[in-house]
Amino acid sequence: MTNKIEQLILATVAFFWAFLMWFSTAAFSPSIGQFYGLTTGQLALLASSAIWLSPPGRVLAGWAADRFGAHNVFAFVLAATGGVSVLSAYASEVAFLSAFEVLFVERMVVASAGATFVVGIQHVAQWFDEHEIGTAEGLYAGTGNVGAGVGALLLPRIYGTNFSEAFLHLGLVAIGIAVVYKWRGRAARDRATAETARENTSLGDTLYVWTRYAAVGLMLAYAMSFGLEIAMNSWLPTYYADGFAGPISDLGFEGVAAVQTAAGTFAAVQSFNASLFRPFSGYMSDLWQRKGWTPYPVLSTSQEYSPRVHWLMTALICITVAMLALTAAGLAGLLPVSVVVLAVFGVTVSFGTGGVFAIVPVLFEDRPGTASGFVGGVSTSGGIVYPLVYGYVPNIHAGYAVVAVVFFVPIMAFYVWAMRHDDDPRDHGIGSARRWLGDRDGDGVAAAGGDD
Repeated sequence: MTNKIEQLILATVAFFWAFLMWFSTAAFSPSIGQFYGLTTGQLALLASSAIWLSPPGRVLAGWAADRFGAHNVFAFVLAATGGVSVLSAYASEVAFLSAFEVLFVERMVVASAGATFVVGIQHVAQWFDEHEIGTAEGLYAGTGNVGAGVGALLLPRIYGTNFSEAFLHLGLVAIGIAVVYKWRGRAARDRATAETARENTSLGDTLYVWTRYAAVGLMLAYAMSFGLEIAMNSWLPTYYADGFAGPISDLGFEGVAAVQTAAGTFAAVQSFNASLFRPFSGYMSDLWQRKGWTPYPVLSTSQEYSPRVHWLMTALICITVAMLALTAAGLAGLLPVSVVVLAVFGVTVSFGTGGVFAIVPVLFEDRPGTASGFVGGVSTSGGIVYPLVYGYVPNIHAGYAVVAVVFFVPIMAFYVWAMRHDDDPRDHGIGSARRWLGDRDGDGVAAAGGDD
């Protein structure tokens, strides 16, 4: 016997550890940089290594969760990435690859543990009802995300500069969690729910989701929130170590290990807030839905879930303002102000991440894994792009404002355009529902029209 609370706990614990492994490389970036003699540009590349496999990995994992059951997919990914994490503890030269290049490749594979996010989203959506989905998904994702903050805060303190020993222990625990998840996990609350998800996994179903403008708008909104969050998880230790070297030294932190610990502590502020406030964002989405709040005239107010769409718009505006404030604090050289702004920034990011996945399972209730994989997968490319912008903008503090103006303003414009329809937004996309689904429509029951 099992129940939805047990399944939520299983998904949350597993996701917590997957996140801990995902960003464990960033927690030791100063140590790895010193050990291998890396430049700032190489450190930025190392930071982005956490993200390279996530976009395709999440798309595939989301589809696989619908097809094979989330508990099976989650257990497999944890066991595989845990095994490679163990191997990365003993990275050495292989053929024409240097020891660092081998470590880089192995850590990319370990980082694919981040793909499990969409698996858990699908798993939770299969167990909870629509009126509680925002809070349930927020609890899952928010608590799980804490793993990144725990990694930045505790790993350097526990292991010092010994990143190899940390990678070994993280991998072994992941394998243990995989065994428990496989043993106790169940795909859905009933057979019919699981079977509906499994049947909607054809290529046509996948292309139908991918071509909906609403899905693209949500994907971009998630790139602007979660893509940004993981970019910051990877980048912030390097940012504070380089951008505030003087103020950190004035605080008494001398040497690579001490600066790494201080920079990791400041970075953890963002990660913890982005994680801890995510359940609150899910609750706020549920609250806006119950109250029927729709303040933006440029967005549709006629959909059943329109208040959730308006709450997400509020989050996107707050994120953009916080990015500009972070650049202003950095250019002024004010470390305490920068950390305070970073704390607020983390809260705004949580508003965005929680807001997106309070909508996705509602909008695509018969294809939660495929939709989550698309929205949660492609959006992680932001985690690759943003650190590269940060690393190569001449002034290390200016990167946040550059990203806000060049990327975020156009994303918000597209989101408004995609969510402005008073009829069903799933009818708008590249090709009609009939083209992709044949006689079934977006709900899988009848023919439908839509854009061509």
